[in-house]
Amino acid sequence: MCKMTNDIYQEPLVSRYTGKQMQQIFSNDFKFKTWRKCWIALAESQMQLGLDIIKPAMISELVIAQHTLDYELVKAREKKIRHDVMAHVYEYGTHCPTAKGIIHLGATSQYVGCNTDLIQMREAMKIIKIGLVNVINNMSEIAEKHKGLVGLGYTHFQAAQPTTIGKRFTLYIQDLLMDLETIESLKFKARGAKGVTGTQASYLELFNGDYEKVKKLDQMVAEKLGFDDVFSVTGQTYPRKFDTKIAESIAGIGVSLSKFAIDMRLLSNLKCVDEPFQLEQTGSSAMPYKKNPMRDERLTGLSLKPRSLVQDFYNVAATQWFERTLDDSAIRRMDIPQLFLSGDAMLLLANNITYQNVDLTKMRPLTFYPNRIRRLLNEELPFMASEAILMDLSKKGYDRQEMHEIIKTHSTKAGWAIKEQGADNDLFERLGKDKKFPLTKSELEKYLEEPERFVGASERQTEEFLQTRVKPLLTGYYSDLIGKTETEINV
Repeated sequence: MCKMTNDIYQEPLVSRYTGKQMQQIFSNDFKFKTWRKCWIALAESQMQLGLDIIKPAMISELVIAQHTLDYELVKAREKKIRHDVMAHVYEYGTHCPTAKGIIHLGATSQYVGCNTDLIQMREAMKIIKIGLVNVINNMSEIAEKHKGLVGLGYTHFQAAQPTTIGKRFTLYIQDLLMDLETIESLKFKARGAKGVTGTQASYLELFNGDYEKVKKLDQMVAEKLGFDDVFSVTGQTYPRKFDTKIAESIAGIGVSLSKFAIDMRLLSNLKCVDEPFQLEQTGSSAMPYKKNPMRDERLTGLSLKPRSLVQDFYNVAATQWFERTLDDSAIRRMDIPQLFLSGDAMLLLANNITYQNVDLTKMRPLTFYPNRIRRLLNEELPFMASEAILMDLSKKGYDRQEMHEIIKTHSTKAGWAIKEQGADNDLFERLGKDKKFPLTKSELEKYLEEPERFVGASERQTEEFLQTRVKPLLTGYYSDLIGKTETEINV
């Protein structure tokens, strides 16, 4: 195996962005030791079903040598025979002199290849789920904390009817809950022991045509590999359609987290929020005062990777010829690890951004600024209040259409003054001076004292959403996952 070195390319997902646990799942050691686990499961099941050429001593020999790997010998053998699986069969056999003849008995290369891929993805998805649940938990704490913090809403990134910061976070959480539901809907099954083209012909030969034993072999192998089910039918490989669903689930998380990160970047520009910032952190090499939202920018960038990989998995699934072609091998060898590594990188970063219980002597967490948020709100609130003013005047018997026209005229002029002259919003002053309008400036300014009036049911919606949709999951089924993910990032 190659040691880390600075004179050749290194995968940034490994060197910069991901956790050790995910890296280990896609390591050579995990992969090839799992191949051996597959061979042991096959031989042991064959013996238990009565194949008398396999003896208990052979199984013991296979188990003892399971973790002994001579990578240099494998490399030399593969260079000679140009077949990675058979190179490993040969190397394994050098440690198992009495069992070498029954290693891989009746199997095709995809027996170890497919089952191992499925095991790796199954274990990797557990890490993805832990990260996702913790981001949801972090965001629920933020939503609870800021459920009543009134700020401008934005449509088309133009000031719109006010909402609360907590309510906005429920939108992010809801997206992530859909991602969690998608992950939960995925049922990992074993490829099992299906033979060269999925017909189980070789196993029927071994068991003298006893189909019941052949079916039992399939199930027993799956169970020994930690699966409670197998794909009912396969070609040489398990259906590559399943990979597209895996890819979609992680890409979906990327979509959700990118939307969140972009919103934080926009609010950062408005000086309403700062992402976590270490006290010794440098924001810009040229401008010492800057606090660029680099974490959220990175999250946006990382999310592109799984979203772009989905197309690769679509193409592989769509272009498989009959029972199998080898053109899926090289691309999946790259794409499956990168899919899960990018998912891990996104969730580690999202947890870092949203985690609130940081060491305040070293950094600040994601921080909202109520006074700045209120100032931006006040600048727009005279416009935002116009609907409420109209309703109040209508209740008092004033002609709504007439009042609407007056407010529209002065709103247009006030808006032009703000844009063309850099003036303050003087809509209420203009209305107060209009003799046709029934309210004075002081009466109108009372609307600014109750911004909560303009957020509708935002706070109640937030409370209900957290109580009914989020907390039951976090305190119930997923409670043991909280706090099980990293919140520190490498760079």
